[in-house]
This record gives sequence, structure tokens and C-alpha cells, in this order.
Amino acid sequence: AVAVLVTGGARSGKSRFAESYAARLASRGIYVATAQPLDDEMERRVRAHREERRLSGFAWETVEEPLDLVGLLDRLAAPGAQAGRTVVLVDCLTLWLSNHLLAVCPDGGADRARVEREMDGRIEALAGAVRRFPLPLVLVTNEVGAGIVPETALGRMFRDAAGRMNQRLAGVCDRLFLVVSGIPVDLKSIAFRMDEL
Repeated sequence: AVAVLVTGGARSGKSRFAESYAARLASRGIYVATAQPLDDEMERRVRAHREERRLSGFAWETVEEPLDLVGLLDRLAAPGAQAGRTVVLVDCLTLWLSNHLLAVCPDGGADRARVEREMDGRIEALAGAVRRFPLPLVLVTNEVGAGIVPETALGRMFRDAAGRMNQRLAGVCDRLFLVVSGIPVDLKSIAFRMDEL
């Protein structure tokens, strides 16, 4: 099965592209939402996204999973768990990552080395789940390292962990798209390779 990573900045059109791409891979889909609607604005966004999916004409089933994404993917991969042509779309990995960072870092990141080890372990577990997943899988993430340096230690840890996560998942996914201003670019098809030197 194909695994696809879709990245881009905020409001770049990456989720819309990922949903359209996923709808071409199967006849129905499981939409894994990692957001935790902790305030009114986030609740409104979640409702709006659900309504957009309902109106899309594609058969989406929404599953909310803010933390145990590895376990969910493994359960969905179990023999007989999914009948027929099903695609799984995860939106988004950076929210999943921030949920984990806040869980392992209640002190704001005083022990940076410990936090980095724990986060890298969770990223590696996710990469393993993606690598062994037998269904078409589309993952949405964010490019967060191209802006200003975050002011706080926790913000810098998040930025660095997101960069490491994106690199690791790009390595295990078959395709990688960067979406800018609504335009997707297939990065793996144009990537430079050292053996071309």
C-alpha cells in the first residue's frame, strides 16, 4: 500500500489536497483527527472541517485520536479490521506531536535531553507503524521551521522535534508533497540524489 506525506505551512491548502488525493485511492476513508478542541475557536474549526467532509461526497468516517496514533494504526491494520477499499488520512501529525510534547514536558522542558529522547522514541514508533501499515495512508503535517526562532525553550523543542519527525516520515513514505498557496509539488520526483554527482 502507498504511504503519502503532505506538508506545507498554515492555510497552504495541504488538508484540502490530502483529502482530494485520498479520495482517489479508495472508495471510502477513515479520517483520523488528532486535534483536541480545548477552546471555542478550535471547536468551531473541528465542526467546520466535519461539515466540509460531510458535504464532499466521499464516505468519511471520523475517528478522534490525539495521542495513541500508533495503536490506532495497528488496530486498523489488523486482519479483517477494514473491509473493501479503505484509505486512512491522518490530520495532522504536528498536533499529535504537540499533544505528546505537552504530555512528556509538564515542566516546560527543563530536561531537554530526556524530552528529546522520549519524543524521538514516539516518532520512531510512528515511523514503524507507517512502514508496516497495509492500507493506503495519507499523513498531513506542517512545516514549522521556516519562520522565526521560537521565543521559549518549549517552542524550540517543538520546532526541532517537528523537523525530525517530518524527515523521518518522509523517509518511510512513498510520496511526499509540499503544498504552497494551494499548489502541490511532488518533492520525491524532483529530489536531488547524491549518486547523481
